[in-house]
Amino acid sequence: MKNFKIILTFLPLTFFIFKVSDVTKSLLLHPTEKYAKPDSSRKCCQNVRIAFYNTENLYDPYDDTTKLDNEFTAEGIRHWSYSRFQSKINHLSKTLIAIGNPEPPALIGLCEVENRYVLNKLIYNSPLKRFRYAILHHESPDLRGVDVALLYRKEYAVILATRFYPIIFPFDTSLKTREILYAKIVLNAADTLHIFVNHWPSRLGGYQETREKRRYVAWVLRKAVDSVIGAEVHPKIVIMGDFNDGPGDESLVTILKARAGLTPSDPDGLVNLMYDKLRNPEQGTHKYQGEWNILDQFIISGMLLTDRKGLHASLQDAHIFNAPFLMDQDEKYFGSRPERTYSGPRYLGGFSDHLPVWLELRYNEK
Repeated sequence: MKNFKIILTFLPLTFFIFKVSDVTKSLLLHPTEKYAKPDSSRKCCQNVRIAFYNTENLYDPYDDTTKLDNEFTAEGIRHWSYSRFQSKINHLSKTLIAIGNPEPPALIGLCEVENRYVLNKLIYNSPLKRFRYAILHHESPDLRGVDVALLYRKEYAVILATRFYPIIFPFDTSLKTREILYAKIVLNAADTLHIFVNHWPSRLGGYQETREKRRYVAWVLRKAVDSVIGAEVHPKIVIMGDFNDGPGDESLVTILKARAGLTPSDPDGLVNLMYDKLRNPEQGTHKYQGEWNILDQFIISGMLLTDRKGLHASLQDAHIFNAPFLMDQDEKYFGSRPERTYSGPRYLGGFSDHLPVWLELRYNEK
């Protein structure tokens, strides 16, 4: 009952009915030896770039009767076709390569991807194919069929363990959403990182009406982070995703405990690298009704800030990728906005309604 009492200190009354044992079981880490294969071409001892991108509904054009994807078919309201799908694939590959310039990032977190098929198309049937990406992905129970995924370049990364944390809302077990992806990775043949990829429940229906869902997912993620900290000595953790909350919102600050800066007394504390971007109201990763929001973020553990041996980062090493080719004129609210694929049912042929974010991890041998 100890875990149960801890939850009550910050979760609403509606959380009282969940089963602690179910969540605890989902937090167990399982080694994945099949990924750890030797690679004589593996790169070592250099800076590493990591990116995250909400792809805005990367669906294939085929109907999946088990998912609510009808609108993304040729007969659906969006008239989604194979040619439009291939154009989207090309747009995404162009963006990801541009983030690395001249080579794409070593690790790429993605969300709003429908299935393994679209991921295969992205890494094998686009300009990304020459960079030898592999895929971590699991079909989630999300009703719309959108999942998270992690792409990794084989010459940079060895996967030691993976886990997909299910989200079972205690206040409504019928609600289905995407899982949290976890991977323990030897990166750069020199350092071990613990990666979490997220796509938290949206604000559709209103912020207050959906806040409870994001609070609960934040709690599941916090428990997963704590399990890593309990098993490793000062682990280096990178959390990325579309959180559908900003850096200053309760779910991230109070429950996940991701702060603006490092607390010296807590070397394993989480630091949100996007906090400083709040100072400029004219920048963000997503624009809604004329207002920029920073929904896509990088959060790291304190060890990546304080340990200068191996891979490390500073508070200024996370960036929003707002290249001009990703932007469009905002005719209604003025300024610019991400050039999205759709506006309602109207096809625009753009990239995504979110801008990608990227993180530079620097390598120091000493």
